[in-house]
Amino acid sequence: MTAAVFIGCSFIAFGPALALCVGTIAAEPLRLLFLIAGGFFWLVSLLLSSLVWFIAVQIGGSNNASVKKNLLIFGVVLSVLLQEVFRFAYYKLLKKANKGLMTISQEETMPISVRQLSYVSGLGFGIMSGVFSLVNILTDSLGPGTVGIYGDSPQYFLSSAFMTLAIVLLHIFWGIVFFDACEKKKWWALALVILSHLLVSGLTFLNPQYEGNLVPSYIIMMLMGTWAFFTAGGSLRNLKLCLMCRDKDFLLANQRPR
Repeated sequence: MTAAVFIGCSFIAFGPALALCVGTIAAEPLRLLFLIAGGFFWLVSLLLSSLVWFIAVQIGGSNNASVKKNLLIFGVVLSVLLQEVFRFAYYKLLKKANKGLMTISQEETMPISVRQLSYVSGLGFGIMSGVFSLVNILTDSLGPGTVGIYGDSPQYFLSSAFMTLAIVLLHIFWGIVFFDACEKKKWWALALVILSHLLVSGLTFLNPQYEGNLVPSYIIMMLMGTWAFFTAGGSLRNLKLCLMCRDKDFLLANQRPR
C-alpha cells in the first residue's frame, strides 16, 4: 500500500512536468540548459530565505505559539518575494545570454525566443519548488505508519501531491506572464503575479482544511493558465486546431523564435 501511495502521488505531482520536459525540452540542449539554470536560481532564493528565516528565529526565539506563527508567515512572504526577485534576475540574465548567443550565431533570429525562455524558466522553477515541497512527504509515505489512524485526515499525501502539481503549473504560468510583463513594462501584471503567488502560498495556512486550500489554488491556477495562454499568443482558434491535431506550429517544440 505504501509503495502504491508513493508512486501514485509522485506521478500526480510530477507527471505533467515530466511529460512537458520529454515533449518540449529534452530534445533541445539549449532549453535543457536554461531549465537547469532556472532550477538553480530557485535554489539560491530558497537558500537566502532559509538563512534569513533561521536568523530571525534565533533572534526572536520564543516558545510562544503566536510568535512562531508570525515567524512562519514572515518566512513564507520572504520566500515568495525572493523567488520573484530571482525570477527577475534570471530574466535579465537570459536577455543578456540571448544577445550573446545571437552574436555568435550565424542566424538572423535569436536561438530561442523570449516566450520559450519564459516557459522553460518557469518549468525549472516549478520542478525545483515541487521537489523540495514534496520529497520529504513522499519519503514518509513509504512508511512505517498509517496516516489518519489518530484522527488526522487520511488524504494528506493525496492533497499534498495535488497542491504540488498546482504549484509546478503555476510557476510555468507565472513565468510566462512575468517575462511578458517585463518585456512590455506592464508593472501591474508583475504586481498581480506576485500577489497571486503570495495568495496561493498563504492558502497553505488553511491546512489541514484541504478543501479550503486546494479549491481556491486550482481556481487561481486556471485563471493564470488562461492568462498565460493568451499572453503566449494563443487563441481559441489555434487551441481548437491543436486539440484536433491540425495545428503543428502551435506546440512549443515547433515554434519559431519570435
